[in-house]
Amino acid sequence: MRRPQGGLWSHPDFVKLWTGQSISEVGSQVSQLALPWLAAVGLHASPFQFSLLGVLGFMPFILFALPAGVWVDRLRRRYILIAGDAARAVLLIIIPILWATHELRIWHLLVLQFVIGVFTVFFDVAYQSYLPALVEREHLIDGNSKIQLTASIAQVGGPNLSGVLIAAITAPYAIVVDAVSFIVSSVFMISMRHREEPPKYDVSNPRPKMWPQVKEGLDWVVKHPWLRAIAACTATSNFFSSTLFAIMLLYMVRFLHLSAYEVAAVFAVGSAGSIVASLVTGRLNKWQPIVLSGRKRTELIVCKALYLGLVVLPPFLFLPVLWAATALVLFHFVFSWVLSVVFQVAHLTPGMDFEGVRAGDDWAMHQVRTTADFATRSRLASWFTGGLNHQVEHHLFPNVAHTHYPALRPIVRAAAMREGLPSHDLGGVVSAVRQHFVLLKALGSPA
Repeated sequence: MRRPQGGLWSHPDFVKLWTGQSISEVGSQVSQLALPWLAAVGLHASPFQFSLLGVLGFMPFILFALPAGVWVDRLRRRYILIAGDAARAVLLIIIPILWATHELRIWHLLVLQFVIGVFTVFFDVAYQSYLPALVEREHLIDGNSKIQLTASIAQVGGPNLSGVLIAAITAPYAIVVDAVSFIVSSVFMISMRHREEPPKYDVSNPRPKMWPQVKEGLDWVVKHPWLRAIAACTATSNFFSSTLFAIMLLYMVRFLHLSAYEVAAVFAVGSAGSIVASLVTGRLNKWQPIVLSGRKRTELIVCKALYLGLVVLPPFLFLPVLWAATALVLFHFVFSWVLSVVFQVAHLTPGMDFEGVRAGDDWAMHQVRTTADFATRSRLASWFTGGLNHQVEHHLFPNVAHTHYPALRPIVRAAAMREGLPSHDLGGVVSAVRQHFVLLKALGSPA
């Protein structure tokens, strides 16, 4: 199979960076399961010690993310990436060595987790700013999508590999795979030809102090509406994800008694959705976003909240999960079927005057020519469809309560007659559906 040509595939430095990071991502997924497994099973950590392991892994991001951003801007980022991978490889290899000599204790893992987290912070900050400097702006989305795709694949395949390694060679020695992956990543980055020029400072352009720059960067994020929202979303997601991981793994090991491979499979399935997201990111980026005003956005949020609170949640509170899920599926199926019948019948029947639409017609005339009512005398049909069987009135007066449509119907018919417009009434439900299928048959017949 030939390698794809063009774009970033022809960018040798990006391919090296991507390859190294893809291998490193797989190794990191191995350690992400092997380290807590070692603490829970090998070192018999208490729940507090186990949760502290997760806290110390996340704490460097809170303490050092902003200072790291300032330091990264002053140095060559590729060197920071190489040093970060190499340092983490050395720190990880200490764990199996201590285990082999029967000297490993839980406090070793806690200290190593924190120090590894510090190097991870610097690596991640440098990595995020290095890619835009490595590739052209028009290739940035493609580059991020490729990197995120392989990271997502690693999140699915990595835990399975970790489970196999833990079962085969135990958790401490599975961590060696991660150390080796960091070394491989460093070798790829060392071989890259891209060179950076760090900022130059002199008497006329002195190096700014770190903390004012940290404050400036923090102010920029807080005051920018998009960055503030992204930062808040990421922080919230990371916090609760870390909390869930710390609790769930210990629960699966000590209460559900799952094997390493079973735990790995759970995490692998949970990561599968990110692969789909990476594949469609490029296409989604080309779509034009729908910008909602403040009022419309509020209405959307309130409606969604009411839907979840009044329709989705109650069945699960009072019924078994299987019954509740079945009821929701049936409800949405019937609801969708009714809507499809209503709108198909109201617009696709032989009496519709699409060809008669005039260039001079206004919006209301167009609605009258191309829309039909049906079953207007049936209270049952009006109740079952929510008044949508009065489609002409619904199109003309969308903000009027549906209960008023029967009273509006004679007014609309009289106005249509005065203007010489048709007034479509398909009769009962059966008659309307029959006319719809008559049109479908005609449309499917040879001309």
